[in-house]
Amino acid sequence: MLEWVAAAVAAGGTAVVQAAGTDAWSLVRQRVARVLSRDDPERERTELMRLDQTATDLASLAPGEAALIRARQEAAWAARFEMLLESLGEAERERVARELNDIADQARQASVGGVSGNVFRGPAAFQIGDHNRQDNHFGPGA
Repeated sequence: MLEWVAAAVAAGGTAVVQAAGTDAWSLVRQRVARVLSRDDPERERTELMRLDQTATDLASLAPGEAALIRARQEAAWAARFEMLLESLGEAERERVARELNDIADQARQASVGGVSGNVFRGPAAFQIGDHNRQDNHFGPGA
């Protein structure tokens, strides 16, 4: 398998796990089911049930098992995407791989979290992300 296709497969598996339980879940869930079902309504329903089960499993994780179960879920979904891509012709494989990358981008954005609707009056400091440091000094002696 081409390296960029393998990366899309991995990104798709990660996207499913990242999006579960976030605001992006319903859209990611729908897009993943559509990609995997290949326009077959019955298969789409089956994929939606699998995705729902994944979300349920991820929501009920005990802290000690979270990393292992998340890794297993990512691998399982990546394997499903890989089997799909291997069954497609080159042009369709490229289109689906791009779709998986788009879904992964959407899931990443949701996992970082969005910020909107804020109003700041006067001095303000705002930061999002993990493991950041921010030192702010306001006033005359700053």
